[in-house]
Order: sequence, then structure tokens, then C-alpha cells
Amino acid sequence: MASDESPPPTLVALSAYLLSKVGKTARGRIAERLARRGLRLWDMAVLASLADFGPHAQRDLAHRLDIDTSDMAKVVDRLAGSGHVERSRSPADRRRVSVAITGAGRALLAELEAETRAVQDALLAPLAPAERDQLQALLRRVFTAAADSPS
Repeated sequence: MASDESPPPTLVALSAYLLSKVGKTARGRIAERLARRGLRLWDMAVLASLADFGPHAQRDLAHRLDIDTSDMAKVVDRLAGSGHVERSRSPADRRRVSVAITGAGRALLAELEAETRAVQDALLAPLAPAERDQLQALLRRVFTAAADSPS
């Protein structure tokens, strides 16, 4: 980065600023990889949630991922149309739609995880393996504390 393109040292001294910039870079690179497949980050997030936590009511899945319910419906429609998730109505409450990942969805998720890890490895290339592990542990602690505390 040329010196005339460098951010102010005052900002670079702030961890929150660095986290934001690195996060934006990582998200952009991952989004680019997913877009090559006609997918978005929300598609991967839905598949990962269903694989990790099992079938969910569509509304609960939207809440878990903090996505608007109408946006969630679009994501689920797209994933169902491609055979990566299945929807079913609850016999007890026909308004309740349950979503589950399919075998094809699990296979796709495995491919997306591999691509995402490749992006992560490239981004974290300046760090030694032990430093990557330490960064992951520290970020997890900060993430958990931020999620648990009010704004």
C-alpha cells in the first residue's frame, strides 16, 4: 500500500478498526467465491446452521441468523429450488414451516467450507500456525463477550 493510500495511524492503532477492515476484506473474498457458484453468504449460513443444529422452523432459523423473515424465505426458496434444503409444514400448525438440509446440501456445504478455508488461509498467510490458533481463540473470546453484552 502506497503511503498516500495508508489509513491514518490513529485508526490503525485501534483494534476495532483493524477488525473491521480485515473482516470486510475476508467477507468480500468469501462473497466473491460464493458468487462464482451463484450463492451468497446467507446461503452458506443457512446450510451451516441446519447442518450444525438440525432442522429448524423457518422463523427460528431467521432469528438464529438475525435475518429478516422475508429475506429468509427467499434464501430458503432458492436453496429448496436447487435441492439443498427441504421444507415441510407442521401437521400441528400449517403456518409453521420446518427446513432441513439434504444430502446435496451437506455436500455443497463441505465444498463451500473448503473454499472458505482457502480464503482464510490466504488471508492469514502472514501468521504461523500457532499464531492462527491464538488469533482464533482470542477472536472467539471477543465474539462471545460481544454477543453476551448489551450495546
